[in-house]
Amino acid sequence: MTDLRIRPAAPSDADRVLAFWRIAAEGTSISDDEAGVGRLLATDPEALLLAERDGELLGSVIAGFDGWRCHLYRLAVHPDARRQGVARALLDAAELRFAALGGRRGDAMVLERNEQAHHAWRAAGYRPEPQWRRWTKPLALG
Repeated sequence: MTDLRIRPAAPSDADRVLAFWRIAAEGTSISDDEAGVGRLLATDPEALLLAERDGELLGSVIAGFDGWRCHLYRLAVHPDARRQGVARALLDAAELRFAALGGRRGDAMVLERNEQAHHAWRAAGYRPEPQWRRWTKPLALG
């Protein structure tokens, strides 16, 4: 994959990334809108990593670091580019970012029903921790 380029997203990529997620990502997020992507990039301009080949968007991952934990979200690879090392290249770039920031362990949000993703995460060395369960509460936006 020497022709694969990994780079941080720019604010001008927001619409393109949202369209890509509709094709390549499993499920949707409450933050899947231009404002959500804009807030992410304003808060941490290097968190959203994109994988491109010849200008075509093939993959994405959000590699967020809050100073305490390294969080991975939205690992997505275009269906036509799967099993070609795109996810692995994105995770390698995310892990390098985390190491440079002083992160000690990455954690990933992975849908339980997404068996295909389970294989990709395991191949990259990640394992589920069954003692943890995610708790959420939507916040009222006003």
